[in-house]
Amino acid sequence: MIKRLCFVVKHSFFIVSSPNLTLTTVTDIIPVLNLERKLDCIMVITIVTDVLGAENNGTTITAKRLIENLKKRGHVVKVVSPWETDEPGYYGVGKRNFGIFNKYVAKNGVVLAKVNKKILREAMTGSDVVHIILPFQLGIAAEKIAKELNIPTTSGFHCQAENVTTHFGLQNIEFINHFIYRRFYRKFYKHQKFVHCPSQFIAKELRKNGYGMDLRVISNGVVEDFHQKDVLKPQGLEDKYIILTIGRLAHEKRHDILIEAIKLSKHEKDIQLIIAGLGPLEKQTRQWGESLINRPIIGFYFKKDLVDIINYADLYVHPADIEIESIACIEVITCGLVPIISDSRKSAANSFALLEENLFKAGNALDLAKKIDYFIDHPEIKQSFQKKYFDYAKPFQINVCVDKMEKMFNDAIAKHNSETA
Repeated sequence: MIKRLCFVVKHSFFIVSSPNLTLTTVTDIIPVLNLERKLDCIMVITIVTDVLGAENNGTTITAKRLIENLKKRGHVVKVVSPWETDEPGYYGVGKRNFGIFNKYVAKNGVVLAKVNKKILREAMTGSDVVHIILPFQLGIAAEKIAKELNIPTTSGFHCQAENVTTHFGLQNIEFINHFIYRRFYRKFYKHQKFVHCPSQFIAKELRKNGYGMDLRVISNGVVEDFHQKDVLKPQGLEDKYIILTIGRLAHEKRHDILIEAIKLSKHEKDIQLIIAGLGPLEKQTRQWGESLINRPIIGFYFKKDLVDIINYADLYVHPADIEIESIACIEVITCGLVPIISDSRKSAANSFALLEENLFKAGNALDLAKKIDYFIDHPEIKQSFQKKYFDYAKPFQINVCVDKMEKMFNDAIAKHNSETA
């Protein structure tokens, strides 16, 4: 295994404990390291993810942000995924073939990786730690190869049982959800000593389902692009009260409830709904929207455009029943947009509700309509909430979260070294 690149900076010289890297002065690493923060060790990290590609799902967005920010800190990051790209450090394994179900998988906007042990072994050789994002076939194979290569692993938990069972309409049957959690455990997580949980909610779910390892609650983090700024409403929407929701067009996101709530609102004629997302229910969502006086604006938005929309929107609604973290909620409150969130017991998003007015009863369109009307009728109260949310969002900044991920990686390496010494 390549030794970790530990830098000891003294005056203008430092030592590099790497057989393949020769640097002699601090100026050599200024482009590599962010010297505003203390970085004790540079790691060689291999990230393995069964899902990566277009940024139309939370797992891909989370993985890319982690990769990008680890690289910014000078770490050597190698990525094994189904994504075929010429970008250095990426190892494409291709996508799995689901036969007659290929169209259904594609409709859901994700590509799952096939297993290529040769590529996995090539990417992982020489790594200090391997971080496995999902408990699917590629991740399971990576764990076994890491063990053969004597490399410590960490993992993430980014797939609720309900994300699986909702495809079959079984998300409310507890024993089936429990079966899925236990299957994930038996197939993969029982071999893990450190698991990254994006929210306290999912950590509690895992504890309840018998996960006894070291669970690290670390937000996926909000990047610096999401901040408050002055943005004018687009032409034609100047006099509209803009309600924004962000999320895949899927059953568990409950866009049907939001559309029904707007129909029930006494301010319906003044409301313009913007749904930022794509997914398998796009056609159905557009059909639901035809019942509104002002048809919803539906589409996928790149980050720059999404930040603008967040900043000119008047209110954010998160109606989803199922969420491991809901980074979208954190992004909007970081920009000062006040949310109304479902109180679903299967969603971590409701933890971002600071007051009762920020919550509505899950699946209850009438209750949501009342909360929407409350904020429209009381703009001064909504304004007072903004400062509270600015302060609340600070711990979710990406730098804070990557600090915690680095600590988990270092702890995993230290534990592995102590056990194999």
